[in-house]
Amino acid sequence: MTAGPSPETFVDTILALFARRGGDHYGEAVTQLDHALQTAHHARSEGQADALVAAALLHDIGHLLQKHGEDAADRGVDALHERIGAAWLAQGFGTEVTEPVRLHVDAKRYLALREPGYLEALSPASRQSLGLQGGPMDAAEAEAFERLPAFDAAIRLRRYDERGKAEGVSVAPFSDYRPMLIELARRG
Repeated sequence: MTAGPSPETFVDTILALFARRGGDHYGEAVTQLDHALQTAHHARSEGQADALVAAALLHDIGHLLQKHGEDAADRGVDALHERIGAAWLAQGFGTEVTEPVRLHVDAKRYLALREPGYLEALSPASRQSLGLQGGPMDAAEAEAFERLPAFDAAIRLRRYDERGKAEGVSVAPFSDYRPMLIELARRG
């Protein structure tokens, strides 16, 4: 088995991807980069573990990797960004980072079922993608989701995700997260 990229190389690849594609939009008022930074800011400001902060920062990286384009949802395509992102991130990070990323769409589906008012509070783009992602969970799906080891982390990530869509917010730059990401990648 061949070794993957070094932690530094892997993290620098992520930074380069955000430098190249972070200005993309996906139906929200903010760019991918702004959304990532705001989501991570909320996790960090609430004292979450580095792994969840990293998951918050990188949760939508699949949008930057998928080949369907920024307007996939407008064309009725679920680009499966959560799966693409989690699988790609698994090259360098452990499940404490990748599982909340993989499950953040399921967390939206779960909250749409279980939390009164959640569905109505979603942004228009998030409601549109929810329809493509299977809509609210049914009771059996929700019960199974509640039993997953990363359930709590996925729900927390989803809440930060929803809060990370404000225009004109000033937060730390992506480069501030580089040392933390390298340390997490070293742990794999």
